[in-house]
Amino acid sequence: MKLEELYEGRRVFHGEMHDHSQSGGTSDGKRPLSHWLGAMEALKLDFAAILDHRQVRHMFEPEWEDGVFIGGTEPAALISDSTAEKKWLHYLLIFEGPEPVMKLLEDYPRYGFTGGREGHFDYPEFTRAEFGELAEYVREHGGFFVHPHPKQCMISDDPLQYWFADYTGIEVFYGSYETKWTEENYALWCELLRLGKRVWACAGGDWHACASDGAITTFYATEKKNSAYLEPLRRGDFVCGGVGIRMAIGDTLMGGSCSFAGKELRVCISDFHKSVYHPEHTYRADVITDNGVVYSTPITCTEPAYISLDTEDCAFYRVEIFDTLRDKRIAIGNPIWNDR
Repeated sequence: MKLEELYEGRRVFHGEMHDHSQSGGTSDGKRPLSHWLGAMEALKLDFAAILDHRQVRHMFEPEWEDGVFIGGTEPAALISDSTAEKKWLHYLLIFEGPEPVMKLLEDYPRYGFTGGREGHFDYPEFTRAEFGELAEYVREHGGFFVHPHPKQCMISDDPLQYWFADYTGIEVFYGSYETKWTEENYALWCELLRLGKRVWACAGGDWHACASDGAITTFYATEKKNSAYLEPLRRGDFVCGGVGIRMAIGDTLMGGSCSFAGKELRVCISDFHKSVYHPEHTYRADVITDNGVVYSTPITCTEPAYISLDTEDCAFYRVEIFDTLRDKRIAIGNPIWNDR
């Protein structure tokens, strides 16, 4: 099946996957959702995940609109049996809207959720095993679980202390693709891949004061609805960064797994967001396996670029996009893994 057929009926969406608003109560964002609506239009962002702390009331604000704002919250936890020097972390619970978030909080009484629009909850402790079970709960109930700003919260030299379950996200681009935090998180993600963990690279601005397009997410979905957004996110068929990457090995899309034997890797690179769209710049696409870069080609931001390669026996294939004029990585496509 051709790559275009595998993505038939979908169009590109660019947006923010980690933000905060001023919704009252325990929220620590500085701007209301009305600010976000205007800023998103100016920045050409299709959506933003608003994940206020300790409450769900932001998802009941009158400005809240499905397909514009993705629902969820950002709790914190102490991992009681972690060997990390600093055992605290944050995590993103991303769902279509408030109902599945409230159900999770109610299904885990340790949160002490007081219920309803004005309900608040605590930050309970977890063991590593319990935290992995929480990530699986989110996945089983239609949500998306992300470990945000990992190296900026926990402190450990052991990359496995940051991993709790496969098919979850690690926030790699944090703030922008130019920050030292992004460099630290990228190195962590690469090390987890080297150790055989199947985790997806995510982007997040963690904006509190105002909206920005420094660390956006790109995916292809059928319509401007949260249910349509969650589908590629939960499969890992999305890009950490502002460039559209469509990729398949056989009929398996980015984020999935299959046997590579006798199959071809096919990639299409297009749909640069305005934040990285500079016709005067030069760009490069790298195809990467666990053995390193296996193919590189110059590309432009003005025309789609296509890559076809016969696959080899490696652990995974993935694609990265560089702005070579600035010598910066601007997009990370998630892997397709080899089921040998």
